[in-house]
Amino acid sequence: MTGTTPGIPEAPLRVGLIGYGLAGSVFHAPLIAATEGLALDTVVTSNPERQEQARAEFPDVRVAATPDELFEQRAADLDLIVIASPNKTHVQLATTALKAGLPVVVDKPVAGTAAEARELAALAEERGLLLSVFQNRRWDNDFLTLRKLLAEGALGDVWRFESRFERWRPQPKGGWRESGDPAEIGGLLYDLGSHVVDQALVLFGPVTSVYAEADIRRAGASVDDDTFIALTHANGVRSHLYVSATTAQLGPRFRVLGSEAGYVKYGLDPQEAALRDGRRPGTDEDWGLEPESMWGRVGAGESPVTGGGRAEPTLAGDYPAYYAAVAKALLDGGPNPVTATQAAAALDVLEAARRSAHDGVVVKL
Repeated sequence: MTGTTPGIPEAPLRVGLIGYGLAGSVFHAPLIAATEGLALDTVVTSNPERQEQARAEFPDVRVAATPDELFEQRAADLDLIVIASPNKTHVQLATTALKAGLPVVVDKPVAGTAAEARELAALAEERGLLLSVFQNRRWDNDFLTLRKLLAEGALGDVWRFESRFERWRPQPKGGWRESGDPAEIGGLLYDLGSHVVDQALVLFGPVTSVYAEADIRRAGASVDDDTFIALTHANGVRSHLYVSATTAQLGPRFRVLGSEAGYVKYGLDPQEAALRDGRRPGTDEDWGLEPESMWGRVGAGESPVTGGGRAEPTLAGDYPAYYAAVAKALLDGGPNPVTATQAAAALDVLEAARRSAHDGVVVKL
């Protein structure tokens, strides 16, 4: 590692990124490159086209064909490993990096089971290393806005939280995310479900019971593509979470009902679309902002669809805040933005949801 003070590296921290598919190329690489204190040093991908893509997008980056090549040739010169490879590789690669003395960021889900996540957390603690999980949707515009409303008490006591991450993709796209092989940890429950469950836990705390329905709707699909999860939180809030690739008419992203008012918000945070279009934080002055026409509404006894209630300005989404917090944690001892212990708690819920859907029962936690 770089640095003059023992245990405290100097900026910029050199980052090795394993995986350059959707997660690596669209999310991690641009956000790392845009973060003060971080430098994208090496990208690992065996795909020649993706290797060329990485070099074209980041001319100074090194390219390695395999994780073994990275650890053998670059580990001593790196300060952080980011794992954006397929889900089934997360545990093994994170273990290797931690044992090599390197802090780690792992894309969600950090592991296939809560037990594996806790084992990784224990290893990181034993080695005195950062292990963080990339849960970027804690920095979605609507989520930040909802957190603000809750902090202000604008809704009163929240009774019900409805969260939808729905898409209309009637034809399966294939690939490991839609594989029916359990080893791949595919399907929407562990993909989009990781996001909506994490958000529910951040907002309303621990869960006491889980009920779920998971269906395979599309011809040719082999893993869940239409899933519903009902959570009862210890504080009495009920969360109803929907993740689907088969929704012909999209519902509200959030519908939050409280004793004083409700908040209804349609549409997805614009940051993923911006990243896919090649826009970059730091160079786009409107980063994370959405038009006023997309703002949610707060009210009671009125329909937001017909303009009832008041418009609630949506805060700017801020994915860059995640890696800024990672850099601060490594350079200044700041807090880990998303811990593996938190990710394990979400995996407890996902495992319970999988069992509930399979057995048709309510699972107590």
